[in-house]
Amino acid sequence: MGNQRRTWPAIREAMAKLKEGVIGRVLFARCWYDADRRSIGKGKEIPVPDNLDYALWQGPAPERPYLDNLVHYNWHWRWHWGGGELANNGIHTLDLARWGLGVDYPTQISFLGGRYHFDDDQETPDTGVAVFNFGDKGCSWEVSSCLTRKEEKHSLVIFYGTEGSLHIVDPGYRIYNLKGEETAKGTGAGGEQEHIQNFFDAIRTGEKLNSEIDEGQKSTLLCHLGNISYKLGRVLRFDPESRHIVGDKDADALWRREYRPGWEPTV
Repeated sequence: MGNQRRTWPAIREAMAKLKEGVIGRVLFARCWYDADRRSIGKGKEIPVPDNLDYALWQGPAPERPYLDNLVHYNWHWRWHWGGGELANNGIHTLDLARWGLGVDYPTQISFLGGRYHFDDDQETPDTGVAVFNFGDKGCSWEVSSCLTRKEEKHSLVIFYGTEGSLHIVDPGYRIYNLKGEETAKGTGAGGEQEHIQNFFDAIRTGEKLNSEIDEGQKSTLLCHLGNISYKLGRVLRFDPESRHIVGDKDADALWRREYRPGWEPTV
């Protein structure tokens, strides 16, 4: 679900250094996602392929006609099935930001942007900035999914502190002082195998999880809150105690999705 970096050795080392105060008091984190996705075009309704169980593929989403530009990836860019790039890739960096900042739930959320690059079926933004306020700390997530901006050479995440900054650069990190001088760096193995192994070991032997399920939920919630803000075009207020959006009936209406009959979750 995008939290595998919590197992990567160099990333764990970087987070330990943050907690030790290597850049002083950590104040803010900036996250980026850059890509060069092409247009998905405008889909046409066609018969469902024989090798696809389309009803099962749609899962809890209410039935919609099958389109030739939907399966297997472009569903991400339609609100009916997906959550755009924020829900698709935002979790990878926002989970690191939350971890390094040592925060749980935000108090204010905003996400402004748009679908600028192509005139096609994509409904979700290809460019934008989400900002999360945690009170005495904050973070931002910037997306440019149709233009990589290679000349900008973004780090995955940058943490800013009173004494310097720490950059997450897969699969490691670099540390800079306030003069912009590199003072330390680290690298290590990346990938998903060790993270999955940690999950299996937790089941088999009770080993401690590197990412508890509630930590994944907190990071995923940031993505959903950002998307709600984008859809409504305004800042959301959030209560960390009740874990709910404050004073916004329109936002409340987007708190859960519409379910196909028989797929509604029961708690």
